[in-house]
Amino acid sequence: MAEFLEIADGTKEEKYEVLYRQIESLMEDEADEIANMANVSAMINDTFHFWWTGFYRVIDGVLVLGPFQGPLACTRIKKGKGVCGTAWKEDRTQLVPDVELFPGHIACSSASKSEIVVPLHKNGEVTGVLDIDSEFLATFDEVDQKWLEKIARLFA
Repeated sequence: MAEFLEIADGTKEEKYEVLYRQIESLMEDEADEIANMANVSAMINDTFHFWWTGFYRVIDGVLVLGPFQGPLACTRIKKGKGVCGTAWKEDRTQLVPDVELFPGHIACSSASKSEIVVPLHKNGEVTGVLDIDSEFLATFDEVDQKWLEKIARLFA
C-alpha cells in the first residue's frame, strides 16, 4: 500500500466506504496484527479526527492497551469493566452516546464524552476490541457501528 491515505469528501458513509477499501488492501499484504492495528488506528483517526482511536488486546485474561492514536490511555481493563470490558464480556458492540451515563465507565480521559467499542474475533473468541472515543456527545451512530464492525471482521 502506498503511504497515502485517500479521504473522501462527502457523507460519513462515503468516507467509510473509501476508508474500508484502503484498510482491506493494507491488511491483505500484512499479516502482523500489531502493524495492522497501528495503521488502522491511524487511518481511522486521520479520516475522522476522533479524540482517541485504538485497540486493546486480550492477554492473560485482561484487555491490554495496543496501538492507538490520541492522548494517554488506560493500560489494562478487566473483563466486564467500563465500556471496553463490557464489549468483551457481552461480545457485542457498545454504542455509548454519553459515557457519563454508562454504569461503571472508566474515565481514562475526562475529555471523552461518547464512545463506541467493537469486539475483535478469532476462532469464535473475543481477542480484543476496537475502541473509539469522541470529545463530543452522541458522535457515533449506526453508520459507525456498521462500518467499524466490518473493519473489525478483517482482524478475524
